[in-house]
Amino acid sequence: MAMHTPTPPAHCTFEPDDWLRLARQWHPVARSCDITGAPGKAVLLDEQLVVYRIHGKVVVARDVCPHRGVPLTLGFHDEEGVVCPYHGLRFGDDGRCNRIPSSPGQPIPAKLNLISYQVEERFGLIWVCIAPDADNPSPLPSMPHWDDVGFQQINCPGFEVDGFAGRQVEGFLDVAHFAWVHTETFADPNNQVVPAYNPVETDTGFAVDYWSSVSNFAADSPQQAPEGFEWLRHFEMHLPFTATLTIHFPGESRLVIMNAASPVSARKTRMFAPIARNFDLHVPVEDVHAFNLKVFEEDRLMVETQKPERLPLDLALEAHIPADRSSIAYRRGLKRMGFGEFFLV
Repeated sequence: MAMHTPTPPAHCTFEPDDWLRLARQWHPVARSCDITGAPGKAVLLDEQLVVYRIHGKVVVARDVCPHRGVPLTLGFHDEEGVVCPYHGLRFGDDGRCNRIPSSPGQPIPAKLNLISYQVEERFGLIWVCIAPDADNPSPLPSMPHWDDVGFQQINCPGFEVDGFAGRQVEGFLDVAHFAWVHTETFADPNNQVVPAYNPVETDTGFAVDYWSSVSNFAADSPQQAPEGFEWLRHFEMHLPFTATLTIHFPGESRLVIMNAASPVSARKTRMFAPIARNFDLHVPVEDVHAFNLKVFEEDRLMVETQKPERLPLDLALEAHIPADRSSIAYRRGLKRMGFGEFFLV
């Protein structure tokens, strides 16, 4: 892995200090199942990336050939790496150049290696840390039940939202909008009251146990919870942009949804949603993909039209209601991490 001093890319939409804080965290850039040997394109924190797999290992690097600056995503792959389409230089394990066709047999300068980044594969996603802090490395987010016996693992296709990741995550944590936004999928428009709940601070953010009578069965499903059943929705927030929701269905049935908001830029977010469940295993995964996307699409208009586009971390800048406890905990957590007001450049 080529060492370099991380700096914001040209035309970065984040304040430099906020960019560096975000670059020290883990963010997903692709689903594992979508990455082959062929060079794939991803964007994280305004940085153009190339993603490819070589000998089973994933490489994520800056999408630029160090020779003459051509994007490697315009190239192709052979069995030993990604080939630049301009002069045929090939890059393999850890982004190292392993072939210069015009100078076979000559030593390969170290400067020809790609600027590559730390990579982890977890929950069916490719996670990247652009600027790891050697003295205080950030932990990878966790997901309840993903590896538990009896649970099915599903990874929904990613999709983009024209909005800031912080706004989208705050919406995922919000429980007061169910009766107003999600009435076509699971919520009851007449069940509007939000019972009191209390976020609890954790090492990576906070956790919330939210009890209510709002069902999580699809609105048109013949299967519904027993009369008077209280649903537990357990949220775990891993700052800055990854949250999990564990829904306790009747009996021992559990559904876990990870909301992993990857900041393409300060104005665009790529969403990933790994899911684990131990019931309805006969239902085609395509149906799960479709229902999950429908729920997220119900949120889209709210997220993409919020003003200001950034997430105000000064609590005095917006009004709040009792149902906003998670939102307030989220903003306070980001503030503790040192983030500014996420002003756009």
